[in-house]
Amino acid sequence: MPTYTPPLRDMQFVMHEVLNVAQDLQQIPKHADIDVDTINAVLEEGGKFAAEVAFPLNISGDEEGCTIDQATHKVTTPKGFKEAYRQYIDGGWAALACDPEYGGQGLPYVVNGMFYEMLNSANQAWTMYPGLTHGAYAALETHGTPEQKATYLPKMTSGEWTGSMCLTEPHCGTDLGLMRTKAEPQADGTYKITGNKIFISAGEHDMTDNIIHLVLARLPDAPAGIKGISLFIVPKVLVNADGSLGERNGIYCGGLEHKMGIHGNATCQMVLDGAVGTMVGQPHKGMQGMFVMMNAARLGVGNQSLGLTEVAFQNALAYAKDRIQMRSLSGTKAKDKPADPIIVHPDVRKMLMTARAYADGGRALQVYCSMLLEKEHNHPDEKVRKDAGEMLALLTPIAKAFLTDNGHIATNACMQVFGGHGFIKEWGMEQYVRDNRINMIYEGTNTIQSLDLLGRKVLGNNGATLKKFGKLVGVLVAEEGVNEKMAEFITPIAILGEQMTKFTTEIGFKGFQNPDEVGAAAVDYLRVAGHLVFGYFFARMAQVALREIAAGNTDPFYTAKLQTARFYFAKLFPETATLMRTARTGSKVLMDTDAALA
Repeated sequence: MPTYTPPLRDMQFVMHEVLNVAQDLQQIPKHADIDVDTINAVLEEGGKFAAEVAFPLNISGDEEGCTIDQATHKVTTPKGFKEAYRQYIDGGWAALACDPEYGGQGLPYVVNGMFYEMLNSANQAWTMYPGLTHGAYAALETHGTPEQKATYLPKMTSGEWTGSMCLTEPHCGTDLGLMRTKAEPQADGTYKITGNKIFISAGEHDMTDNIIHLVLARLPDAPAGIKGISLFIVPKVLVNADGSLGERNGIYCGGLEHKMGIHGNATCQMVLDGAVGTMVGQPHKGMQGMFVMMNAARLGVGNQSLGLTEVAFQNALAYAKDRIQMRSLSGTKAKDKPADPIIVHPDVRKMLMTARAYADGGRALQVYCSMLLEKEHNHPDEKVRKDAGEMLALLTPIAKAFLTDNGHIATNACMQVFGGHGFIKEWGMEQYVRDNRINMIYEGTNTIQSLDLLGRKVLGNNGATLKKFGKLVGVLVAEEGVNEKMAEFITPIAILGEQMTKFTTEIGFKGFQNPDEVGAAAVDYLRVAGHLVFGYFFARMAQVALREIAAGNTDPFYTAKLQTARFYFAKLFPETATLMRTARTGSKVLMDTDAALA
């Protein structure tokens, strides 16, 4: 059976020693009183909830899955899920980072993000029920009317009601311009919505009395394509004027998807049969509101893979220390045993360190993105808000795609550490592989994220935002460039930073002549950009560790951080050279394949 220990010390290192989040947060009026001790205390308690309440339900939830009563369309979650959710809302966890105006605690996004990392390690399928509510909350907070906010946000803040996002239809996924769901205006200002949605996570369940669905649909006069989509609130149960629950609405689960992983989460086929909805925002402008939810979800999906990477690493490390097989190639290490523990073997260490490095780098990126989100929404300086939003837009596809691809690599590596036992269900490792696999697909496949990064976020503004990130790298290079002890961390990012300018310009020029060149290079390009971002954070982590060691700190924690950074730059970062080479081969070798694909 797997185990899980919340990585509080690693979180504290990134937040307080590398990125100094409390100091930054204190520049924001609503967080002027926040301090390190408060952040640590909240996360310590959050870790207890994750490890003691959510984690024990992970394997049982996977085995049991969700069930549907076809006669009533009611969905039942696995045993213990509903009770765990009750503890979650009773503990105030749903309200952690929500606005006090709606009953929230008003804590920083970074605290909620690190709490959710632990929940994802503990039980990704369970965590998706409350997790999706945050995105729906954000969309309504940004684009809802005062009446809509007053009706829905307090209950979503408390966790009494959850949320879902209803986009995908049987014939269209990412290409939302093809959707067919219709919204007919009614005399009372509401809309009757009819259509079918699929792959709706947490679309129906028994954990709350109401679910607030955000649904994309077309008005009768809607223009074709993506510019003809409107956004609607469609509650599972209609809400009366006094806030009480009324009649059951015409939206229900027609069936559950049978999936590779996240069995404990209800992935629903949703039927809208004249369901009553109210419009969010302006007609035909629905994507503006939905993008708020989608971007929140993309950061959340990256956090899911970070959580799975961490818990897979913890269990693989424990197994490698305990399992004995063969002798070390360099001589016996455990003389009192008939064989050495497998952790003595170089490739086992490579697999373990791969997972550890991707967890450490992913956590740094998640904390950084959370702080950008905070500044974008709440900083008093307009320029800071604008710059933060621009940088967050650049990093969001990297946080989604790079972290989930890395999660795939890491969970598979950790399963491999177990050998044959990794393939056996009782050890829990194969579930982490299965659960992580969806993260590369939903909320925009990783190819879509790559096209977004290269096409929109980089080439769309002639690399202006990428250059701003390059300046961050440049500042660090200038600060530590003459420090010999930092050379092994600084030199690689300095070189790649220079290469990225030429690499980006070359792809942009080829793409101007033939757009397929962008499509052919995008996935490799995102991974190169991801390593530049990770390299920057690993250099900063190494910088802190070296300073502590130089000051006489003998805590092995800092030695571990230094060793992880060295491993990352020696064994993982160098794939950028191959990626740039394959990206430069262009689209012809891909598109001139009609005979091979006939």
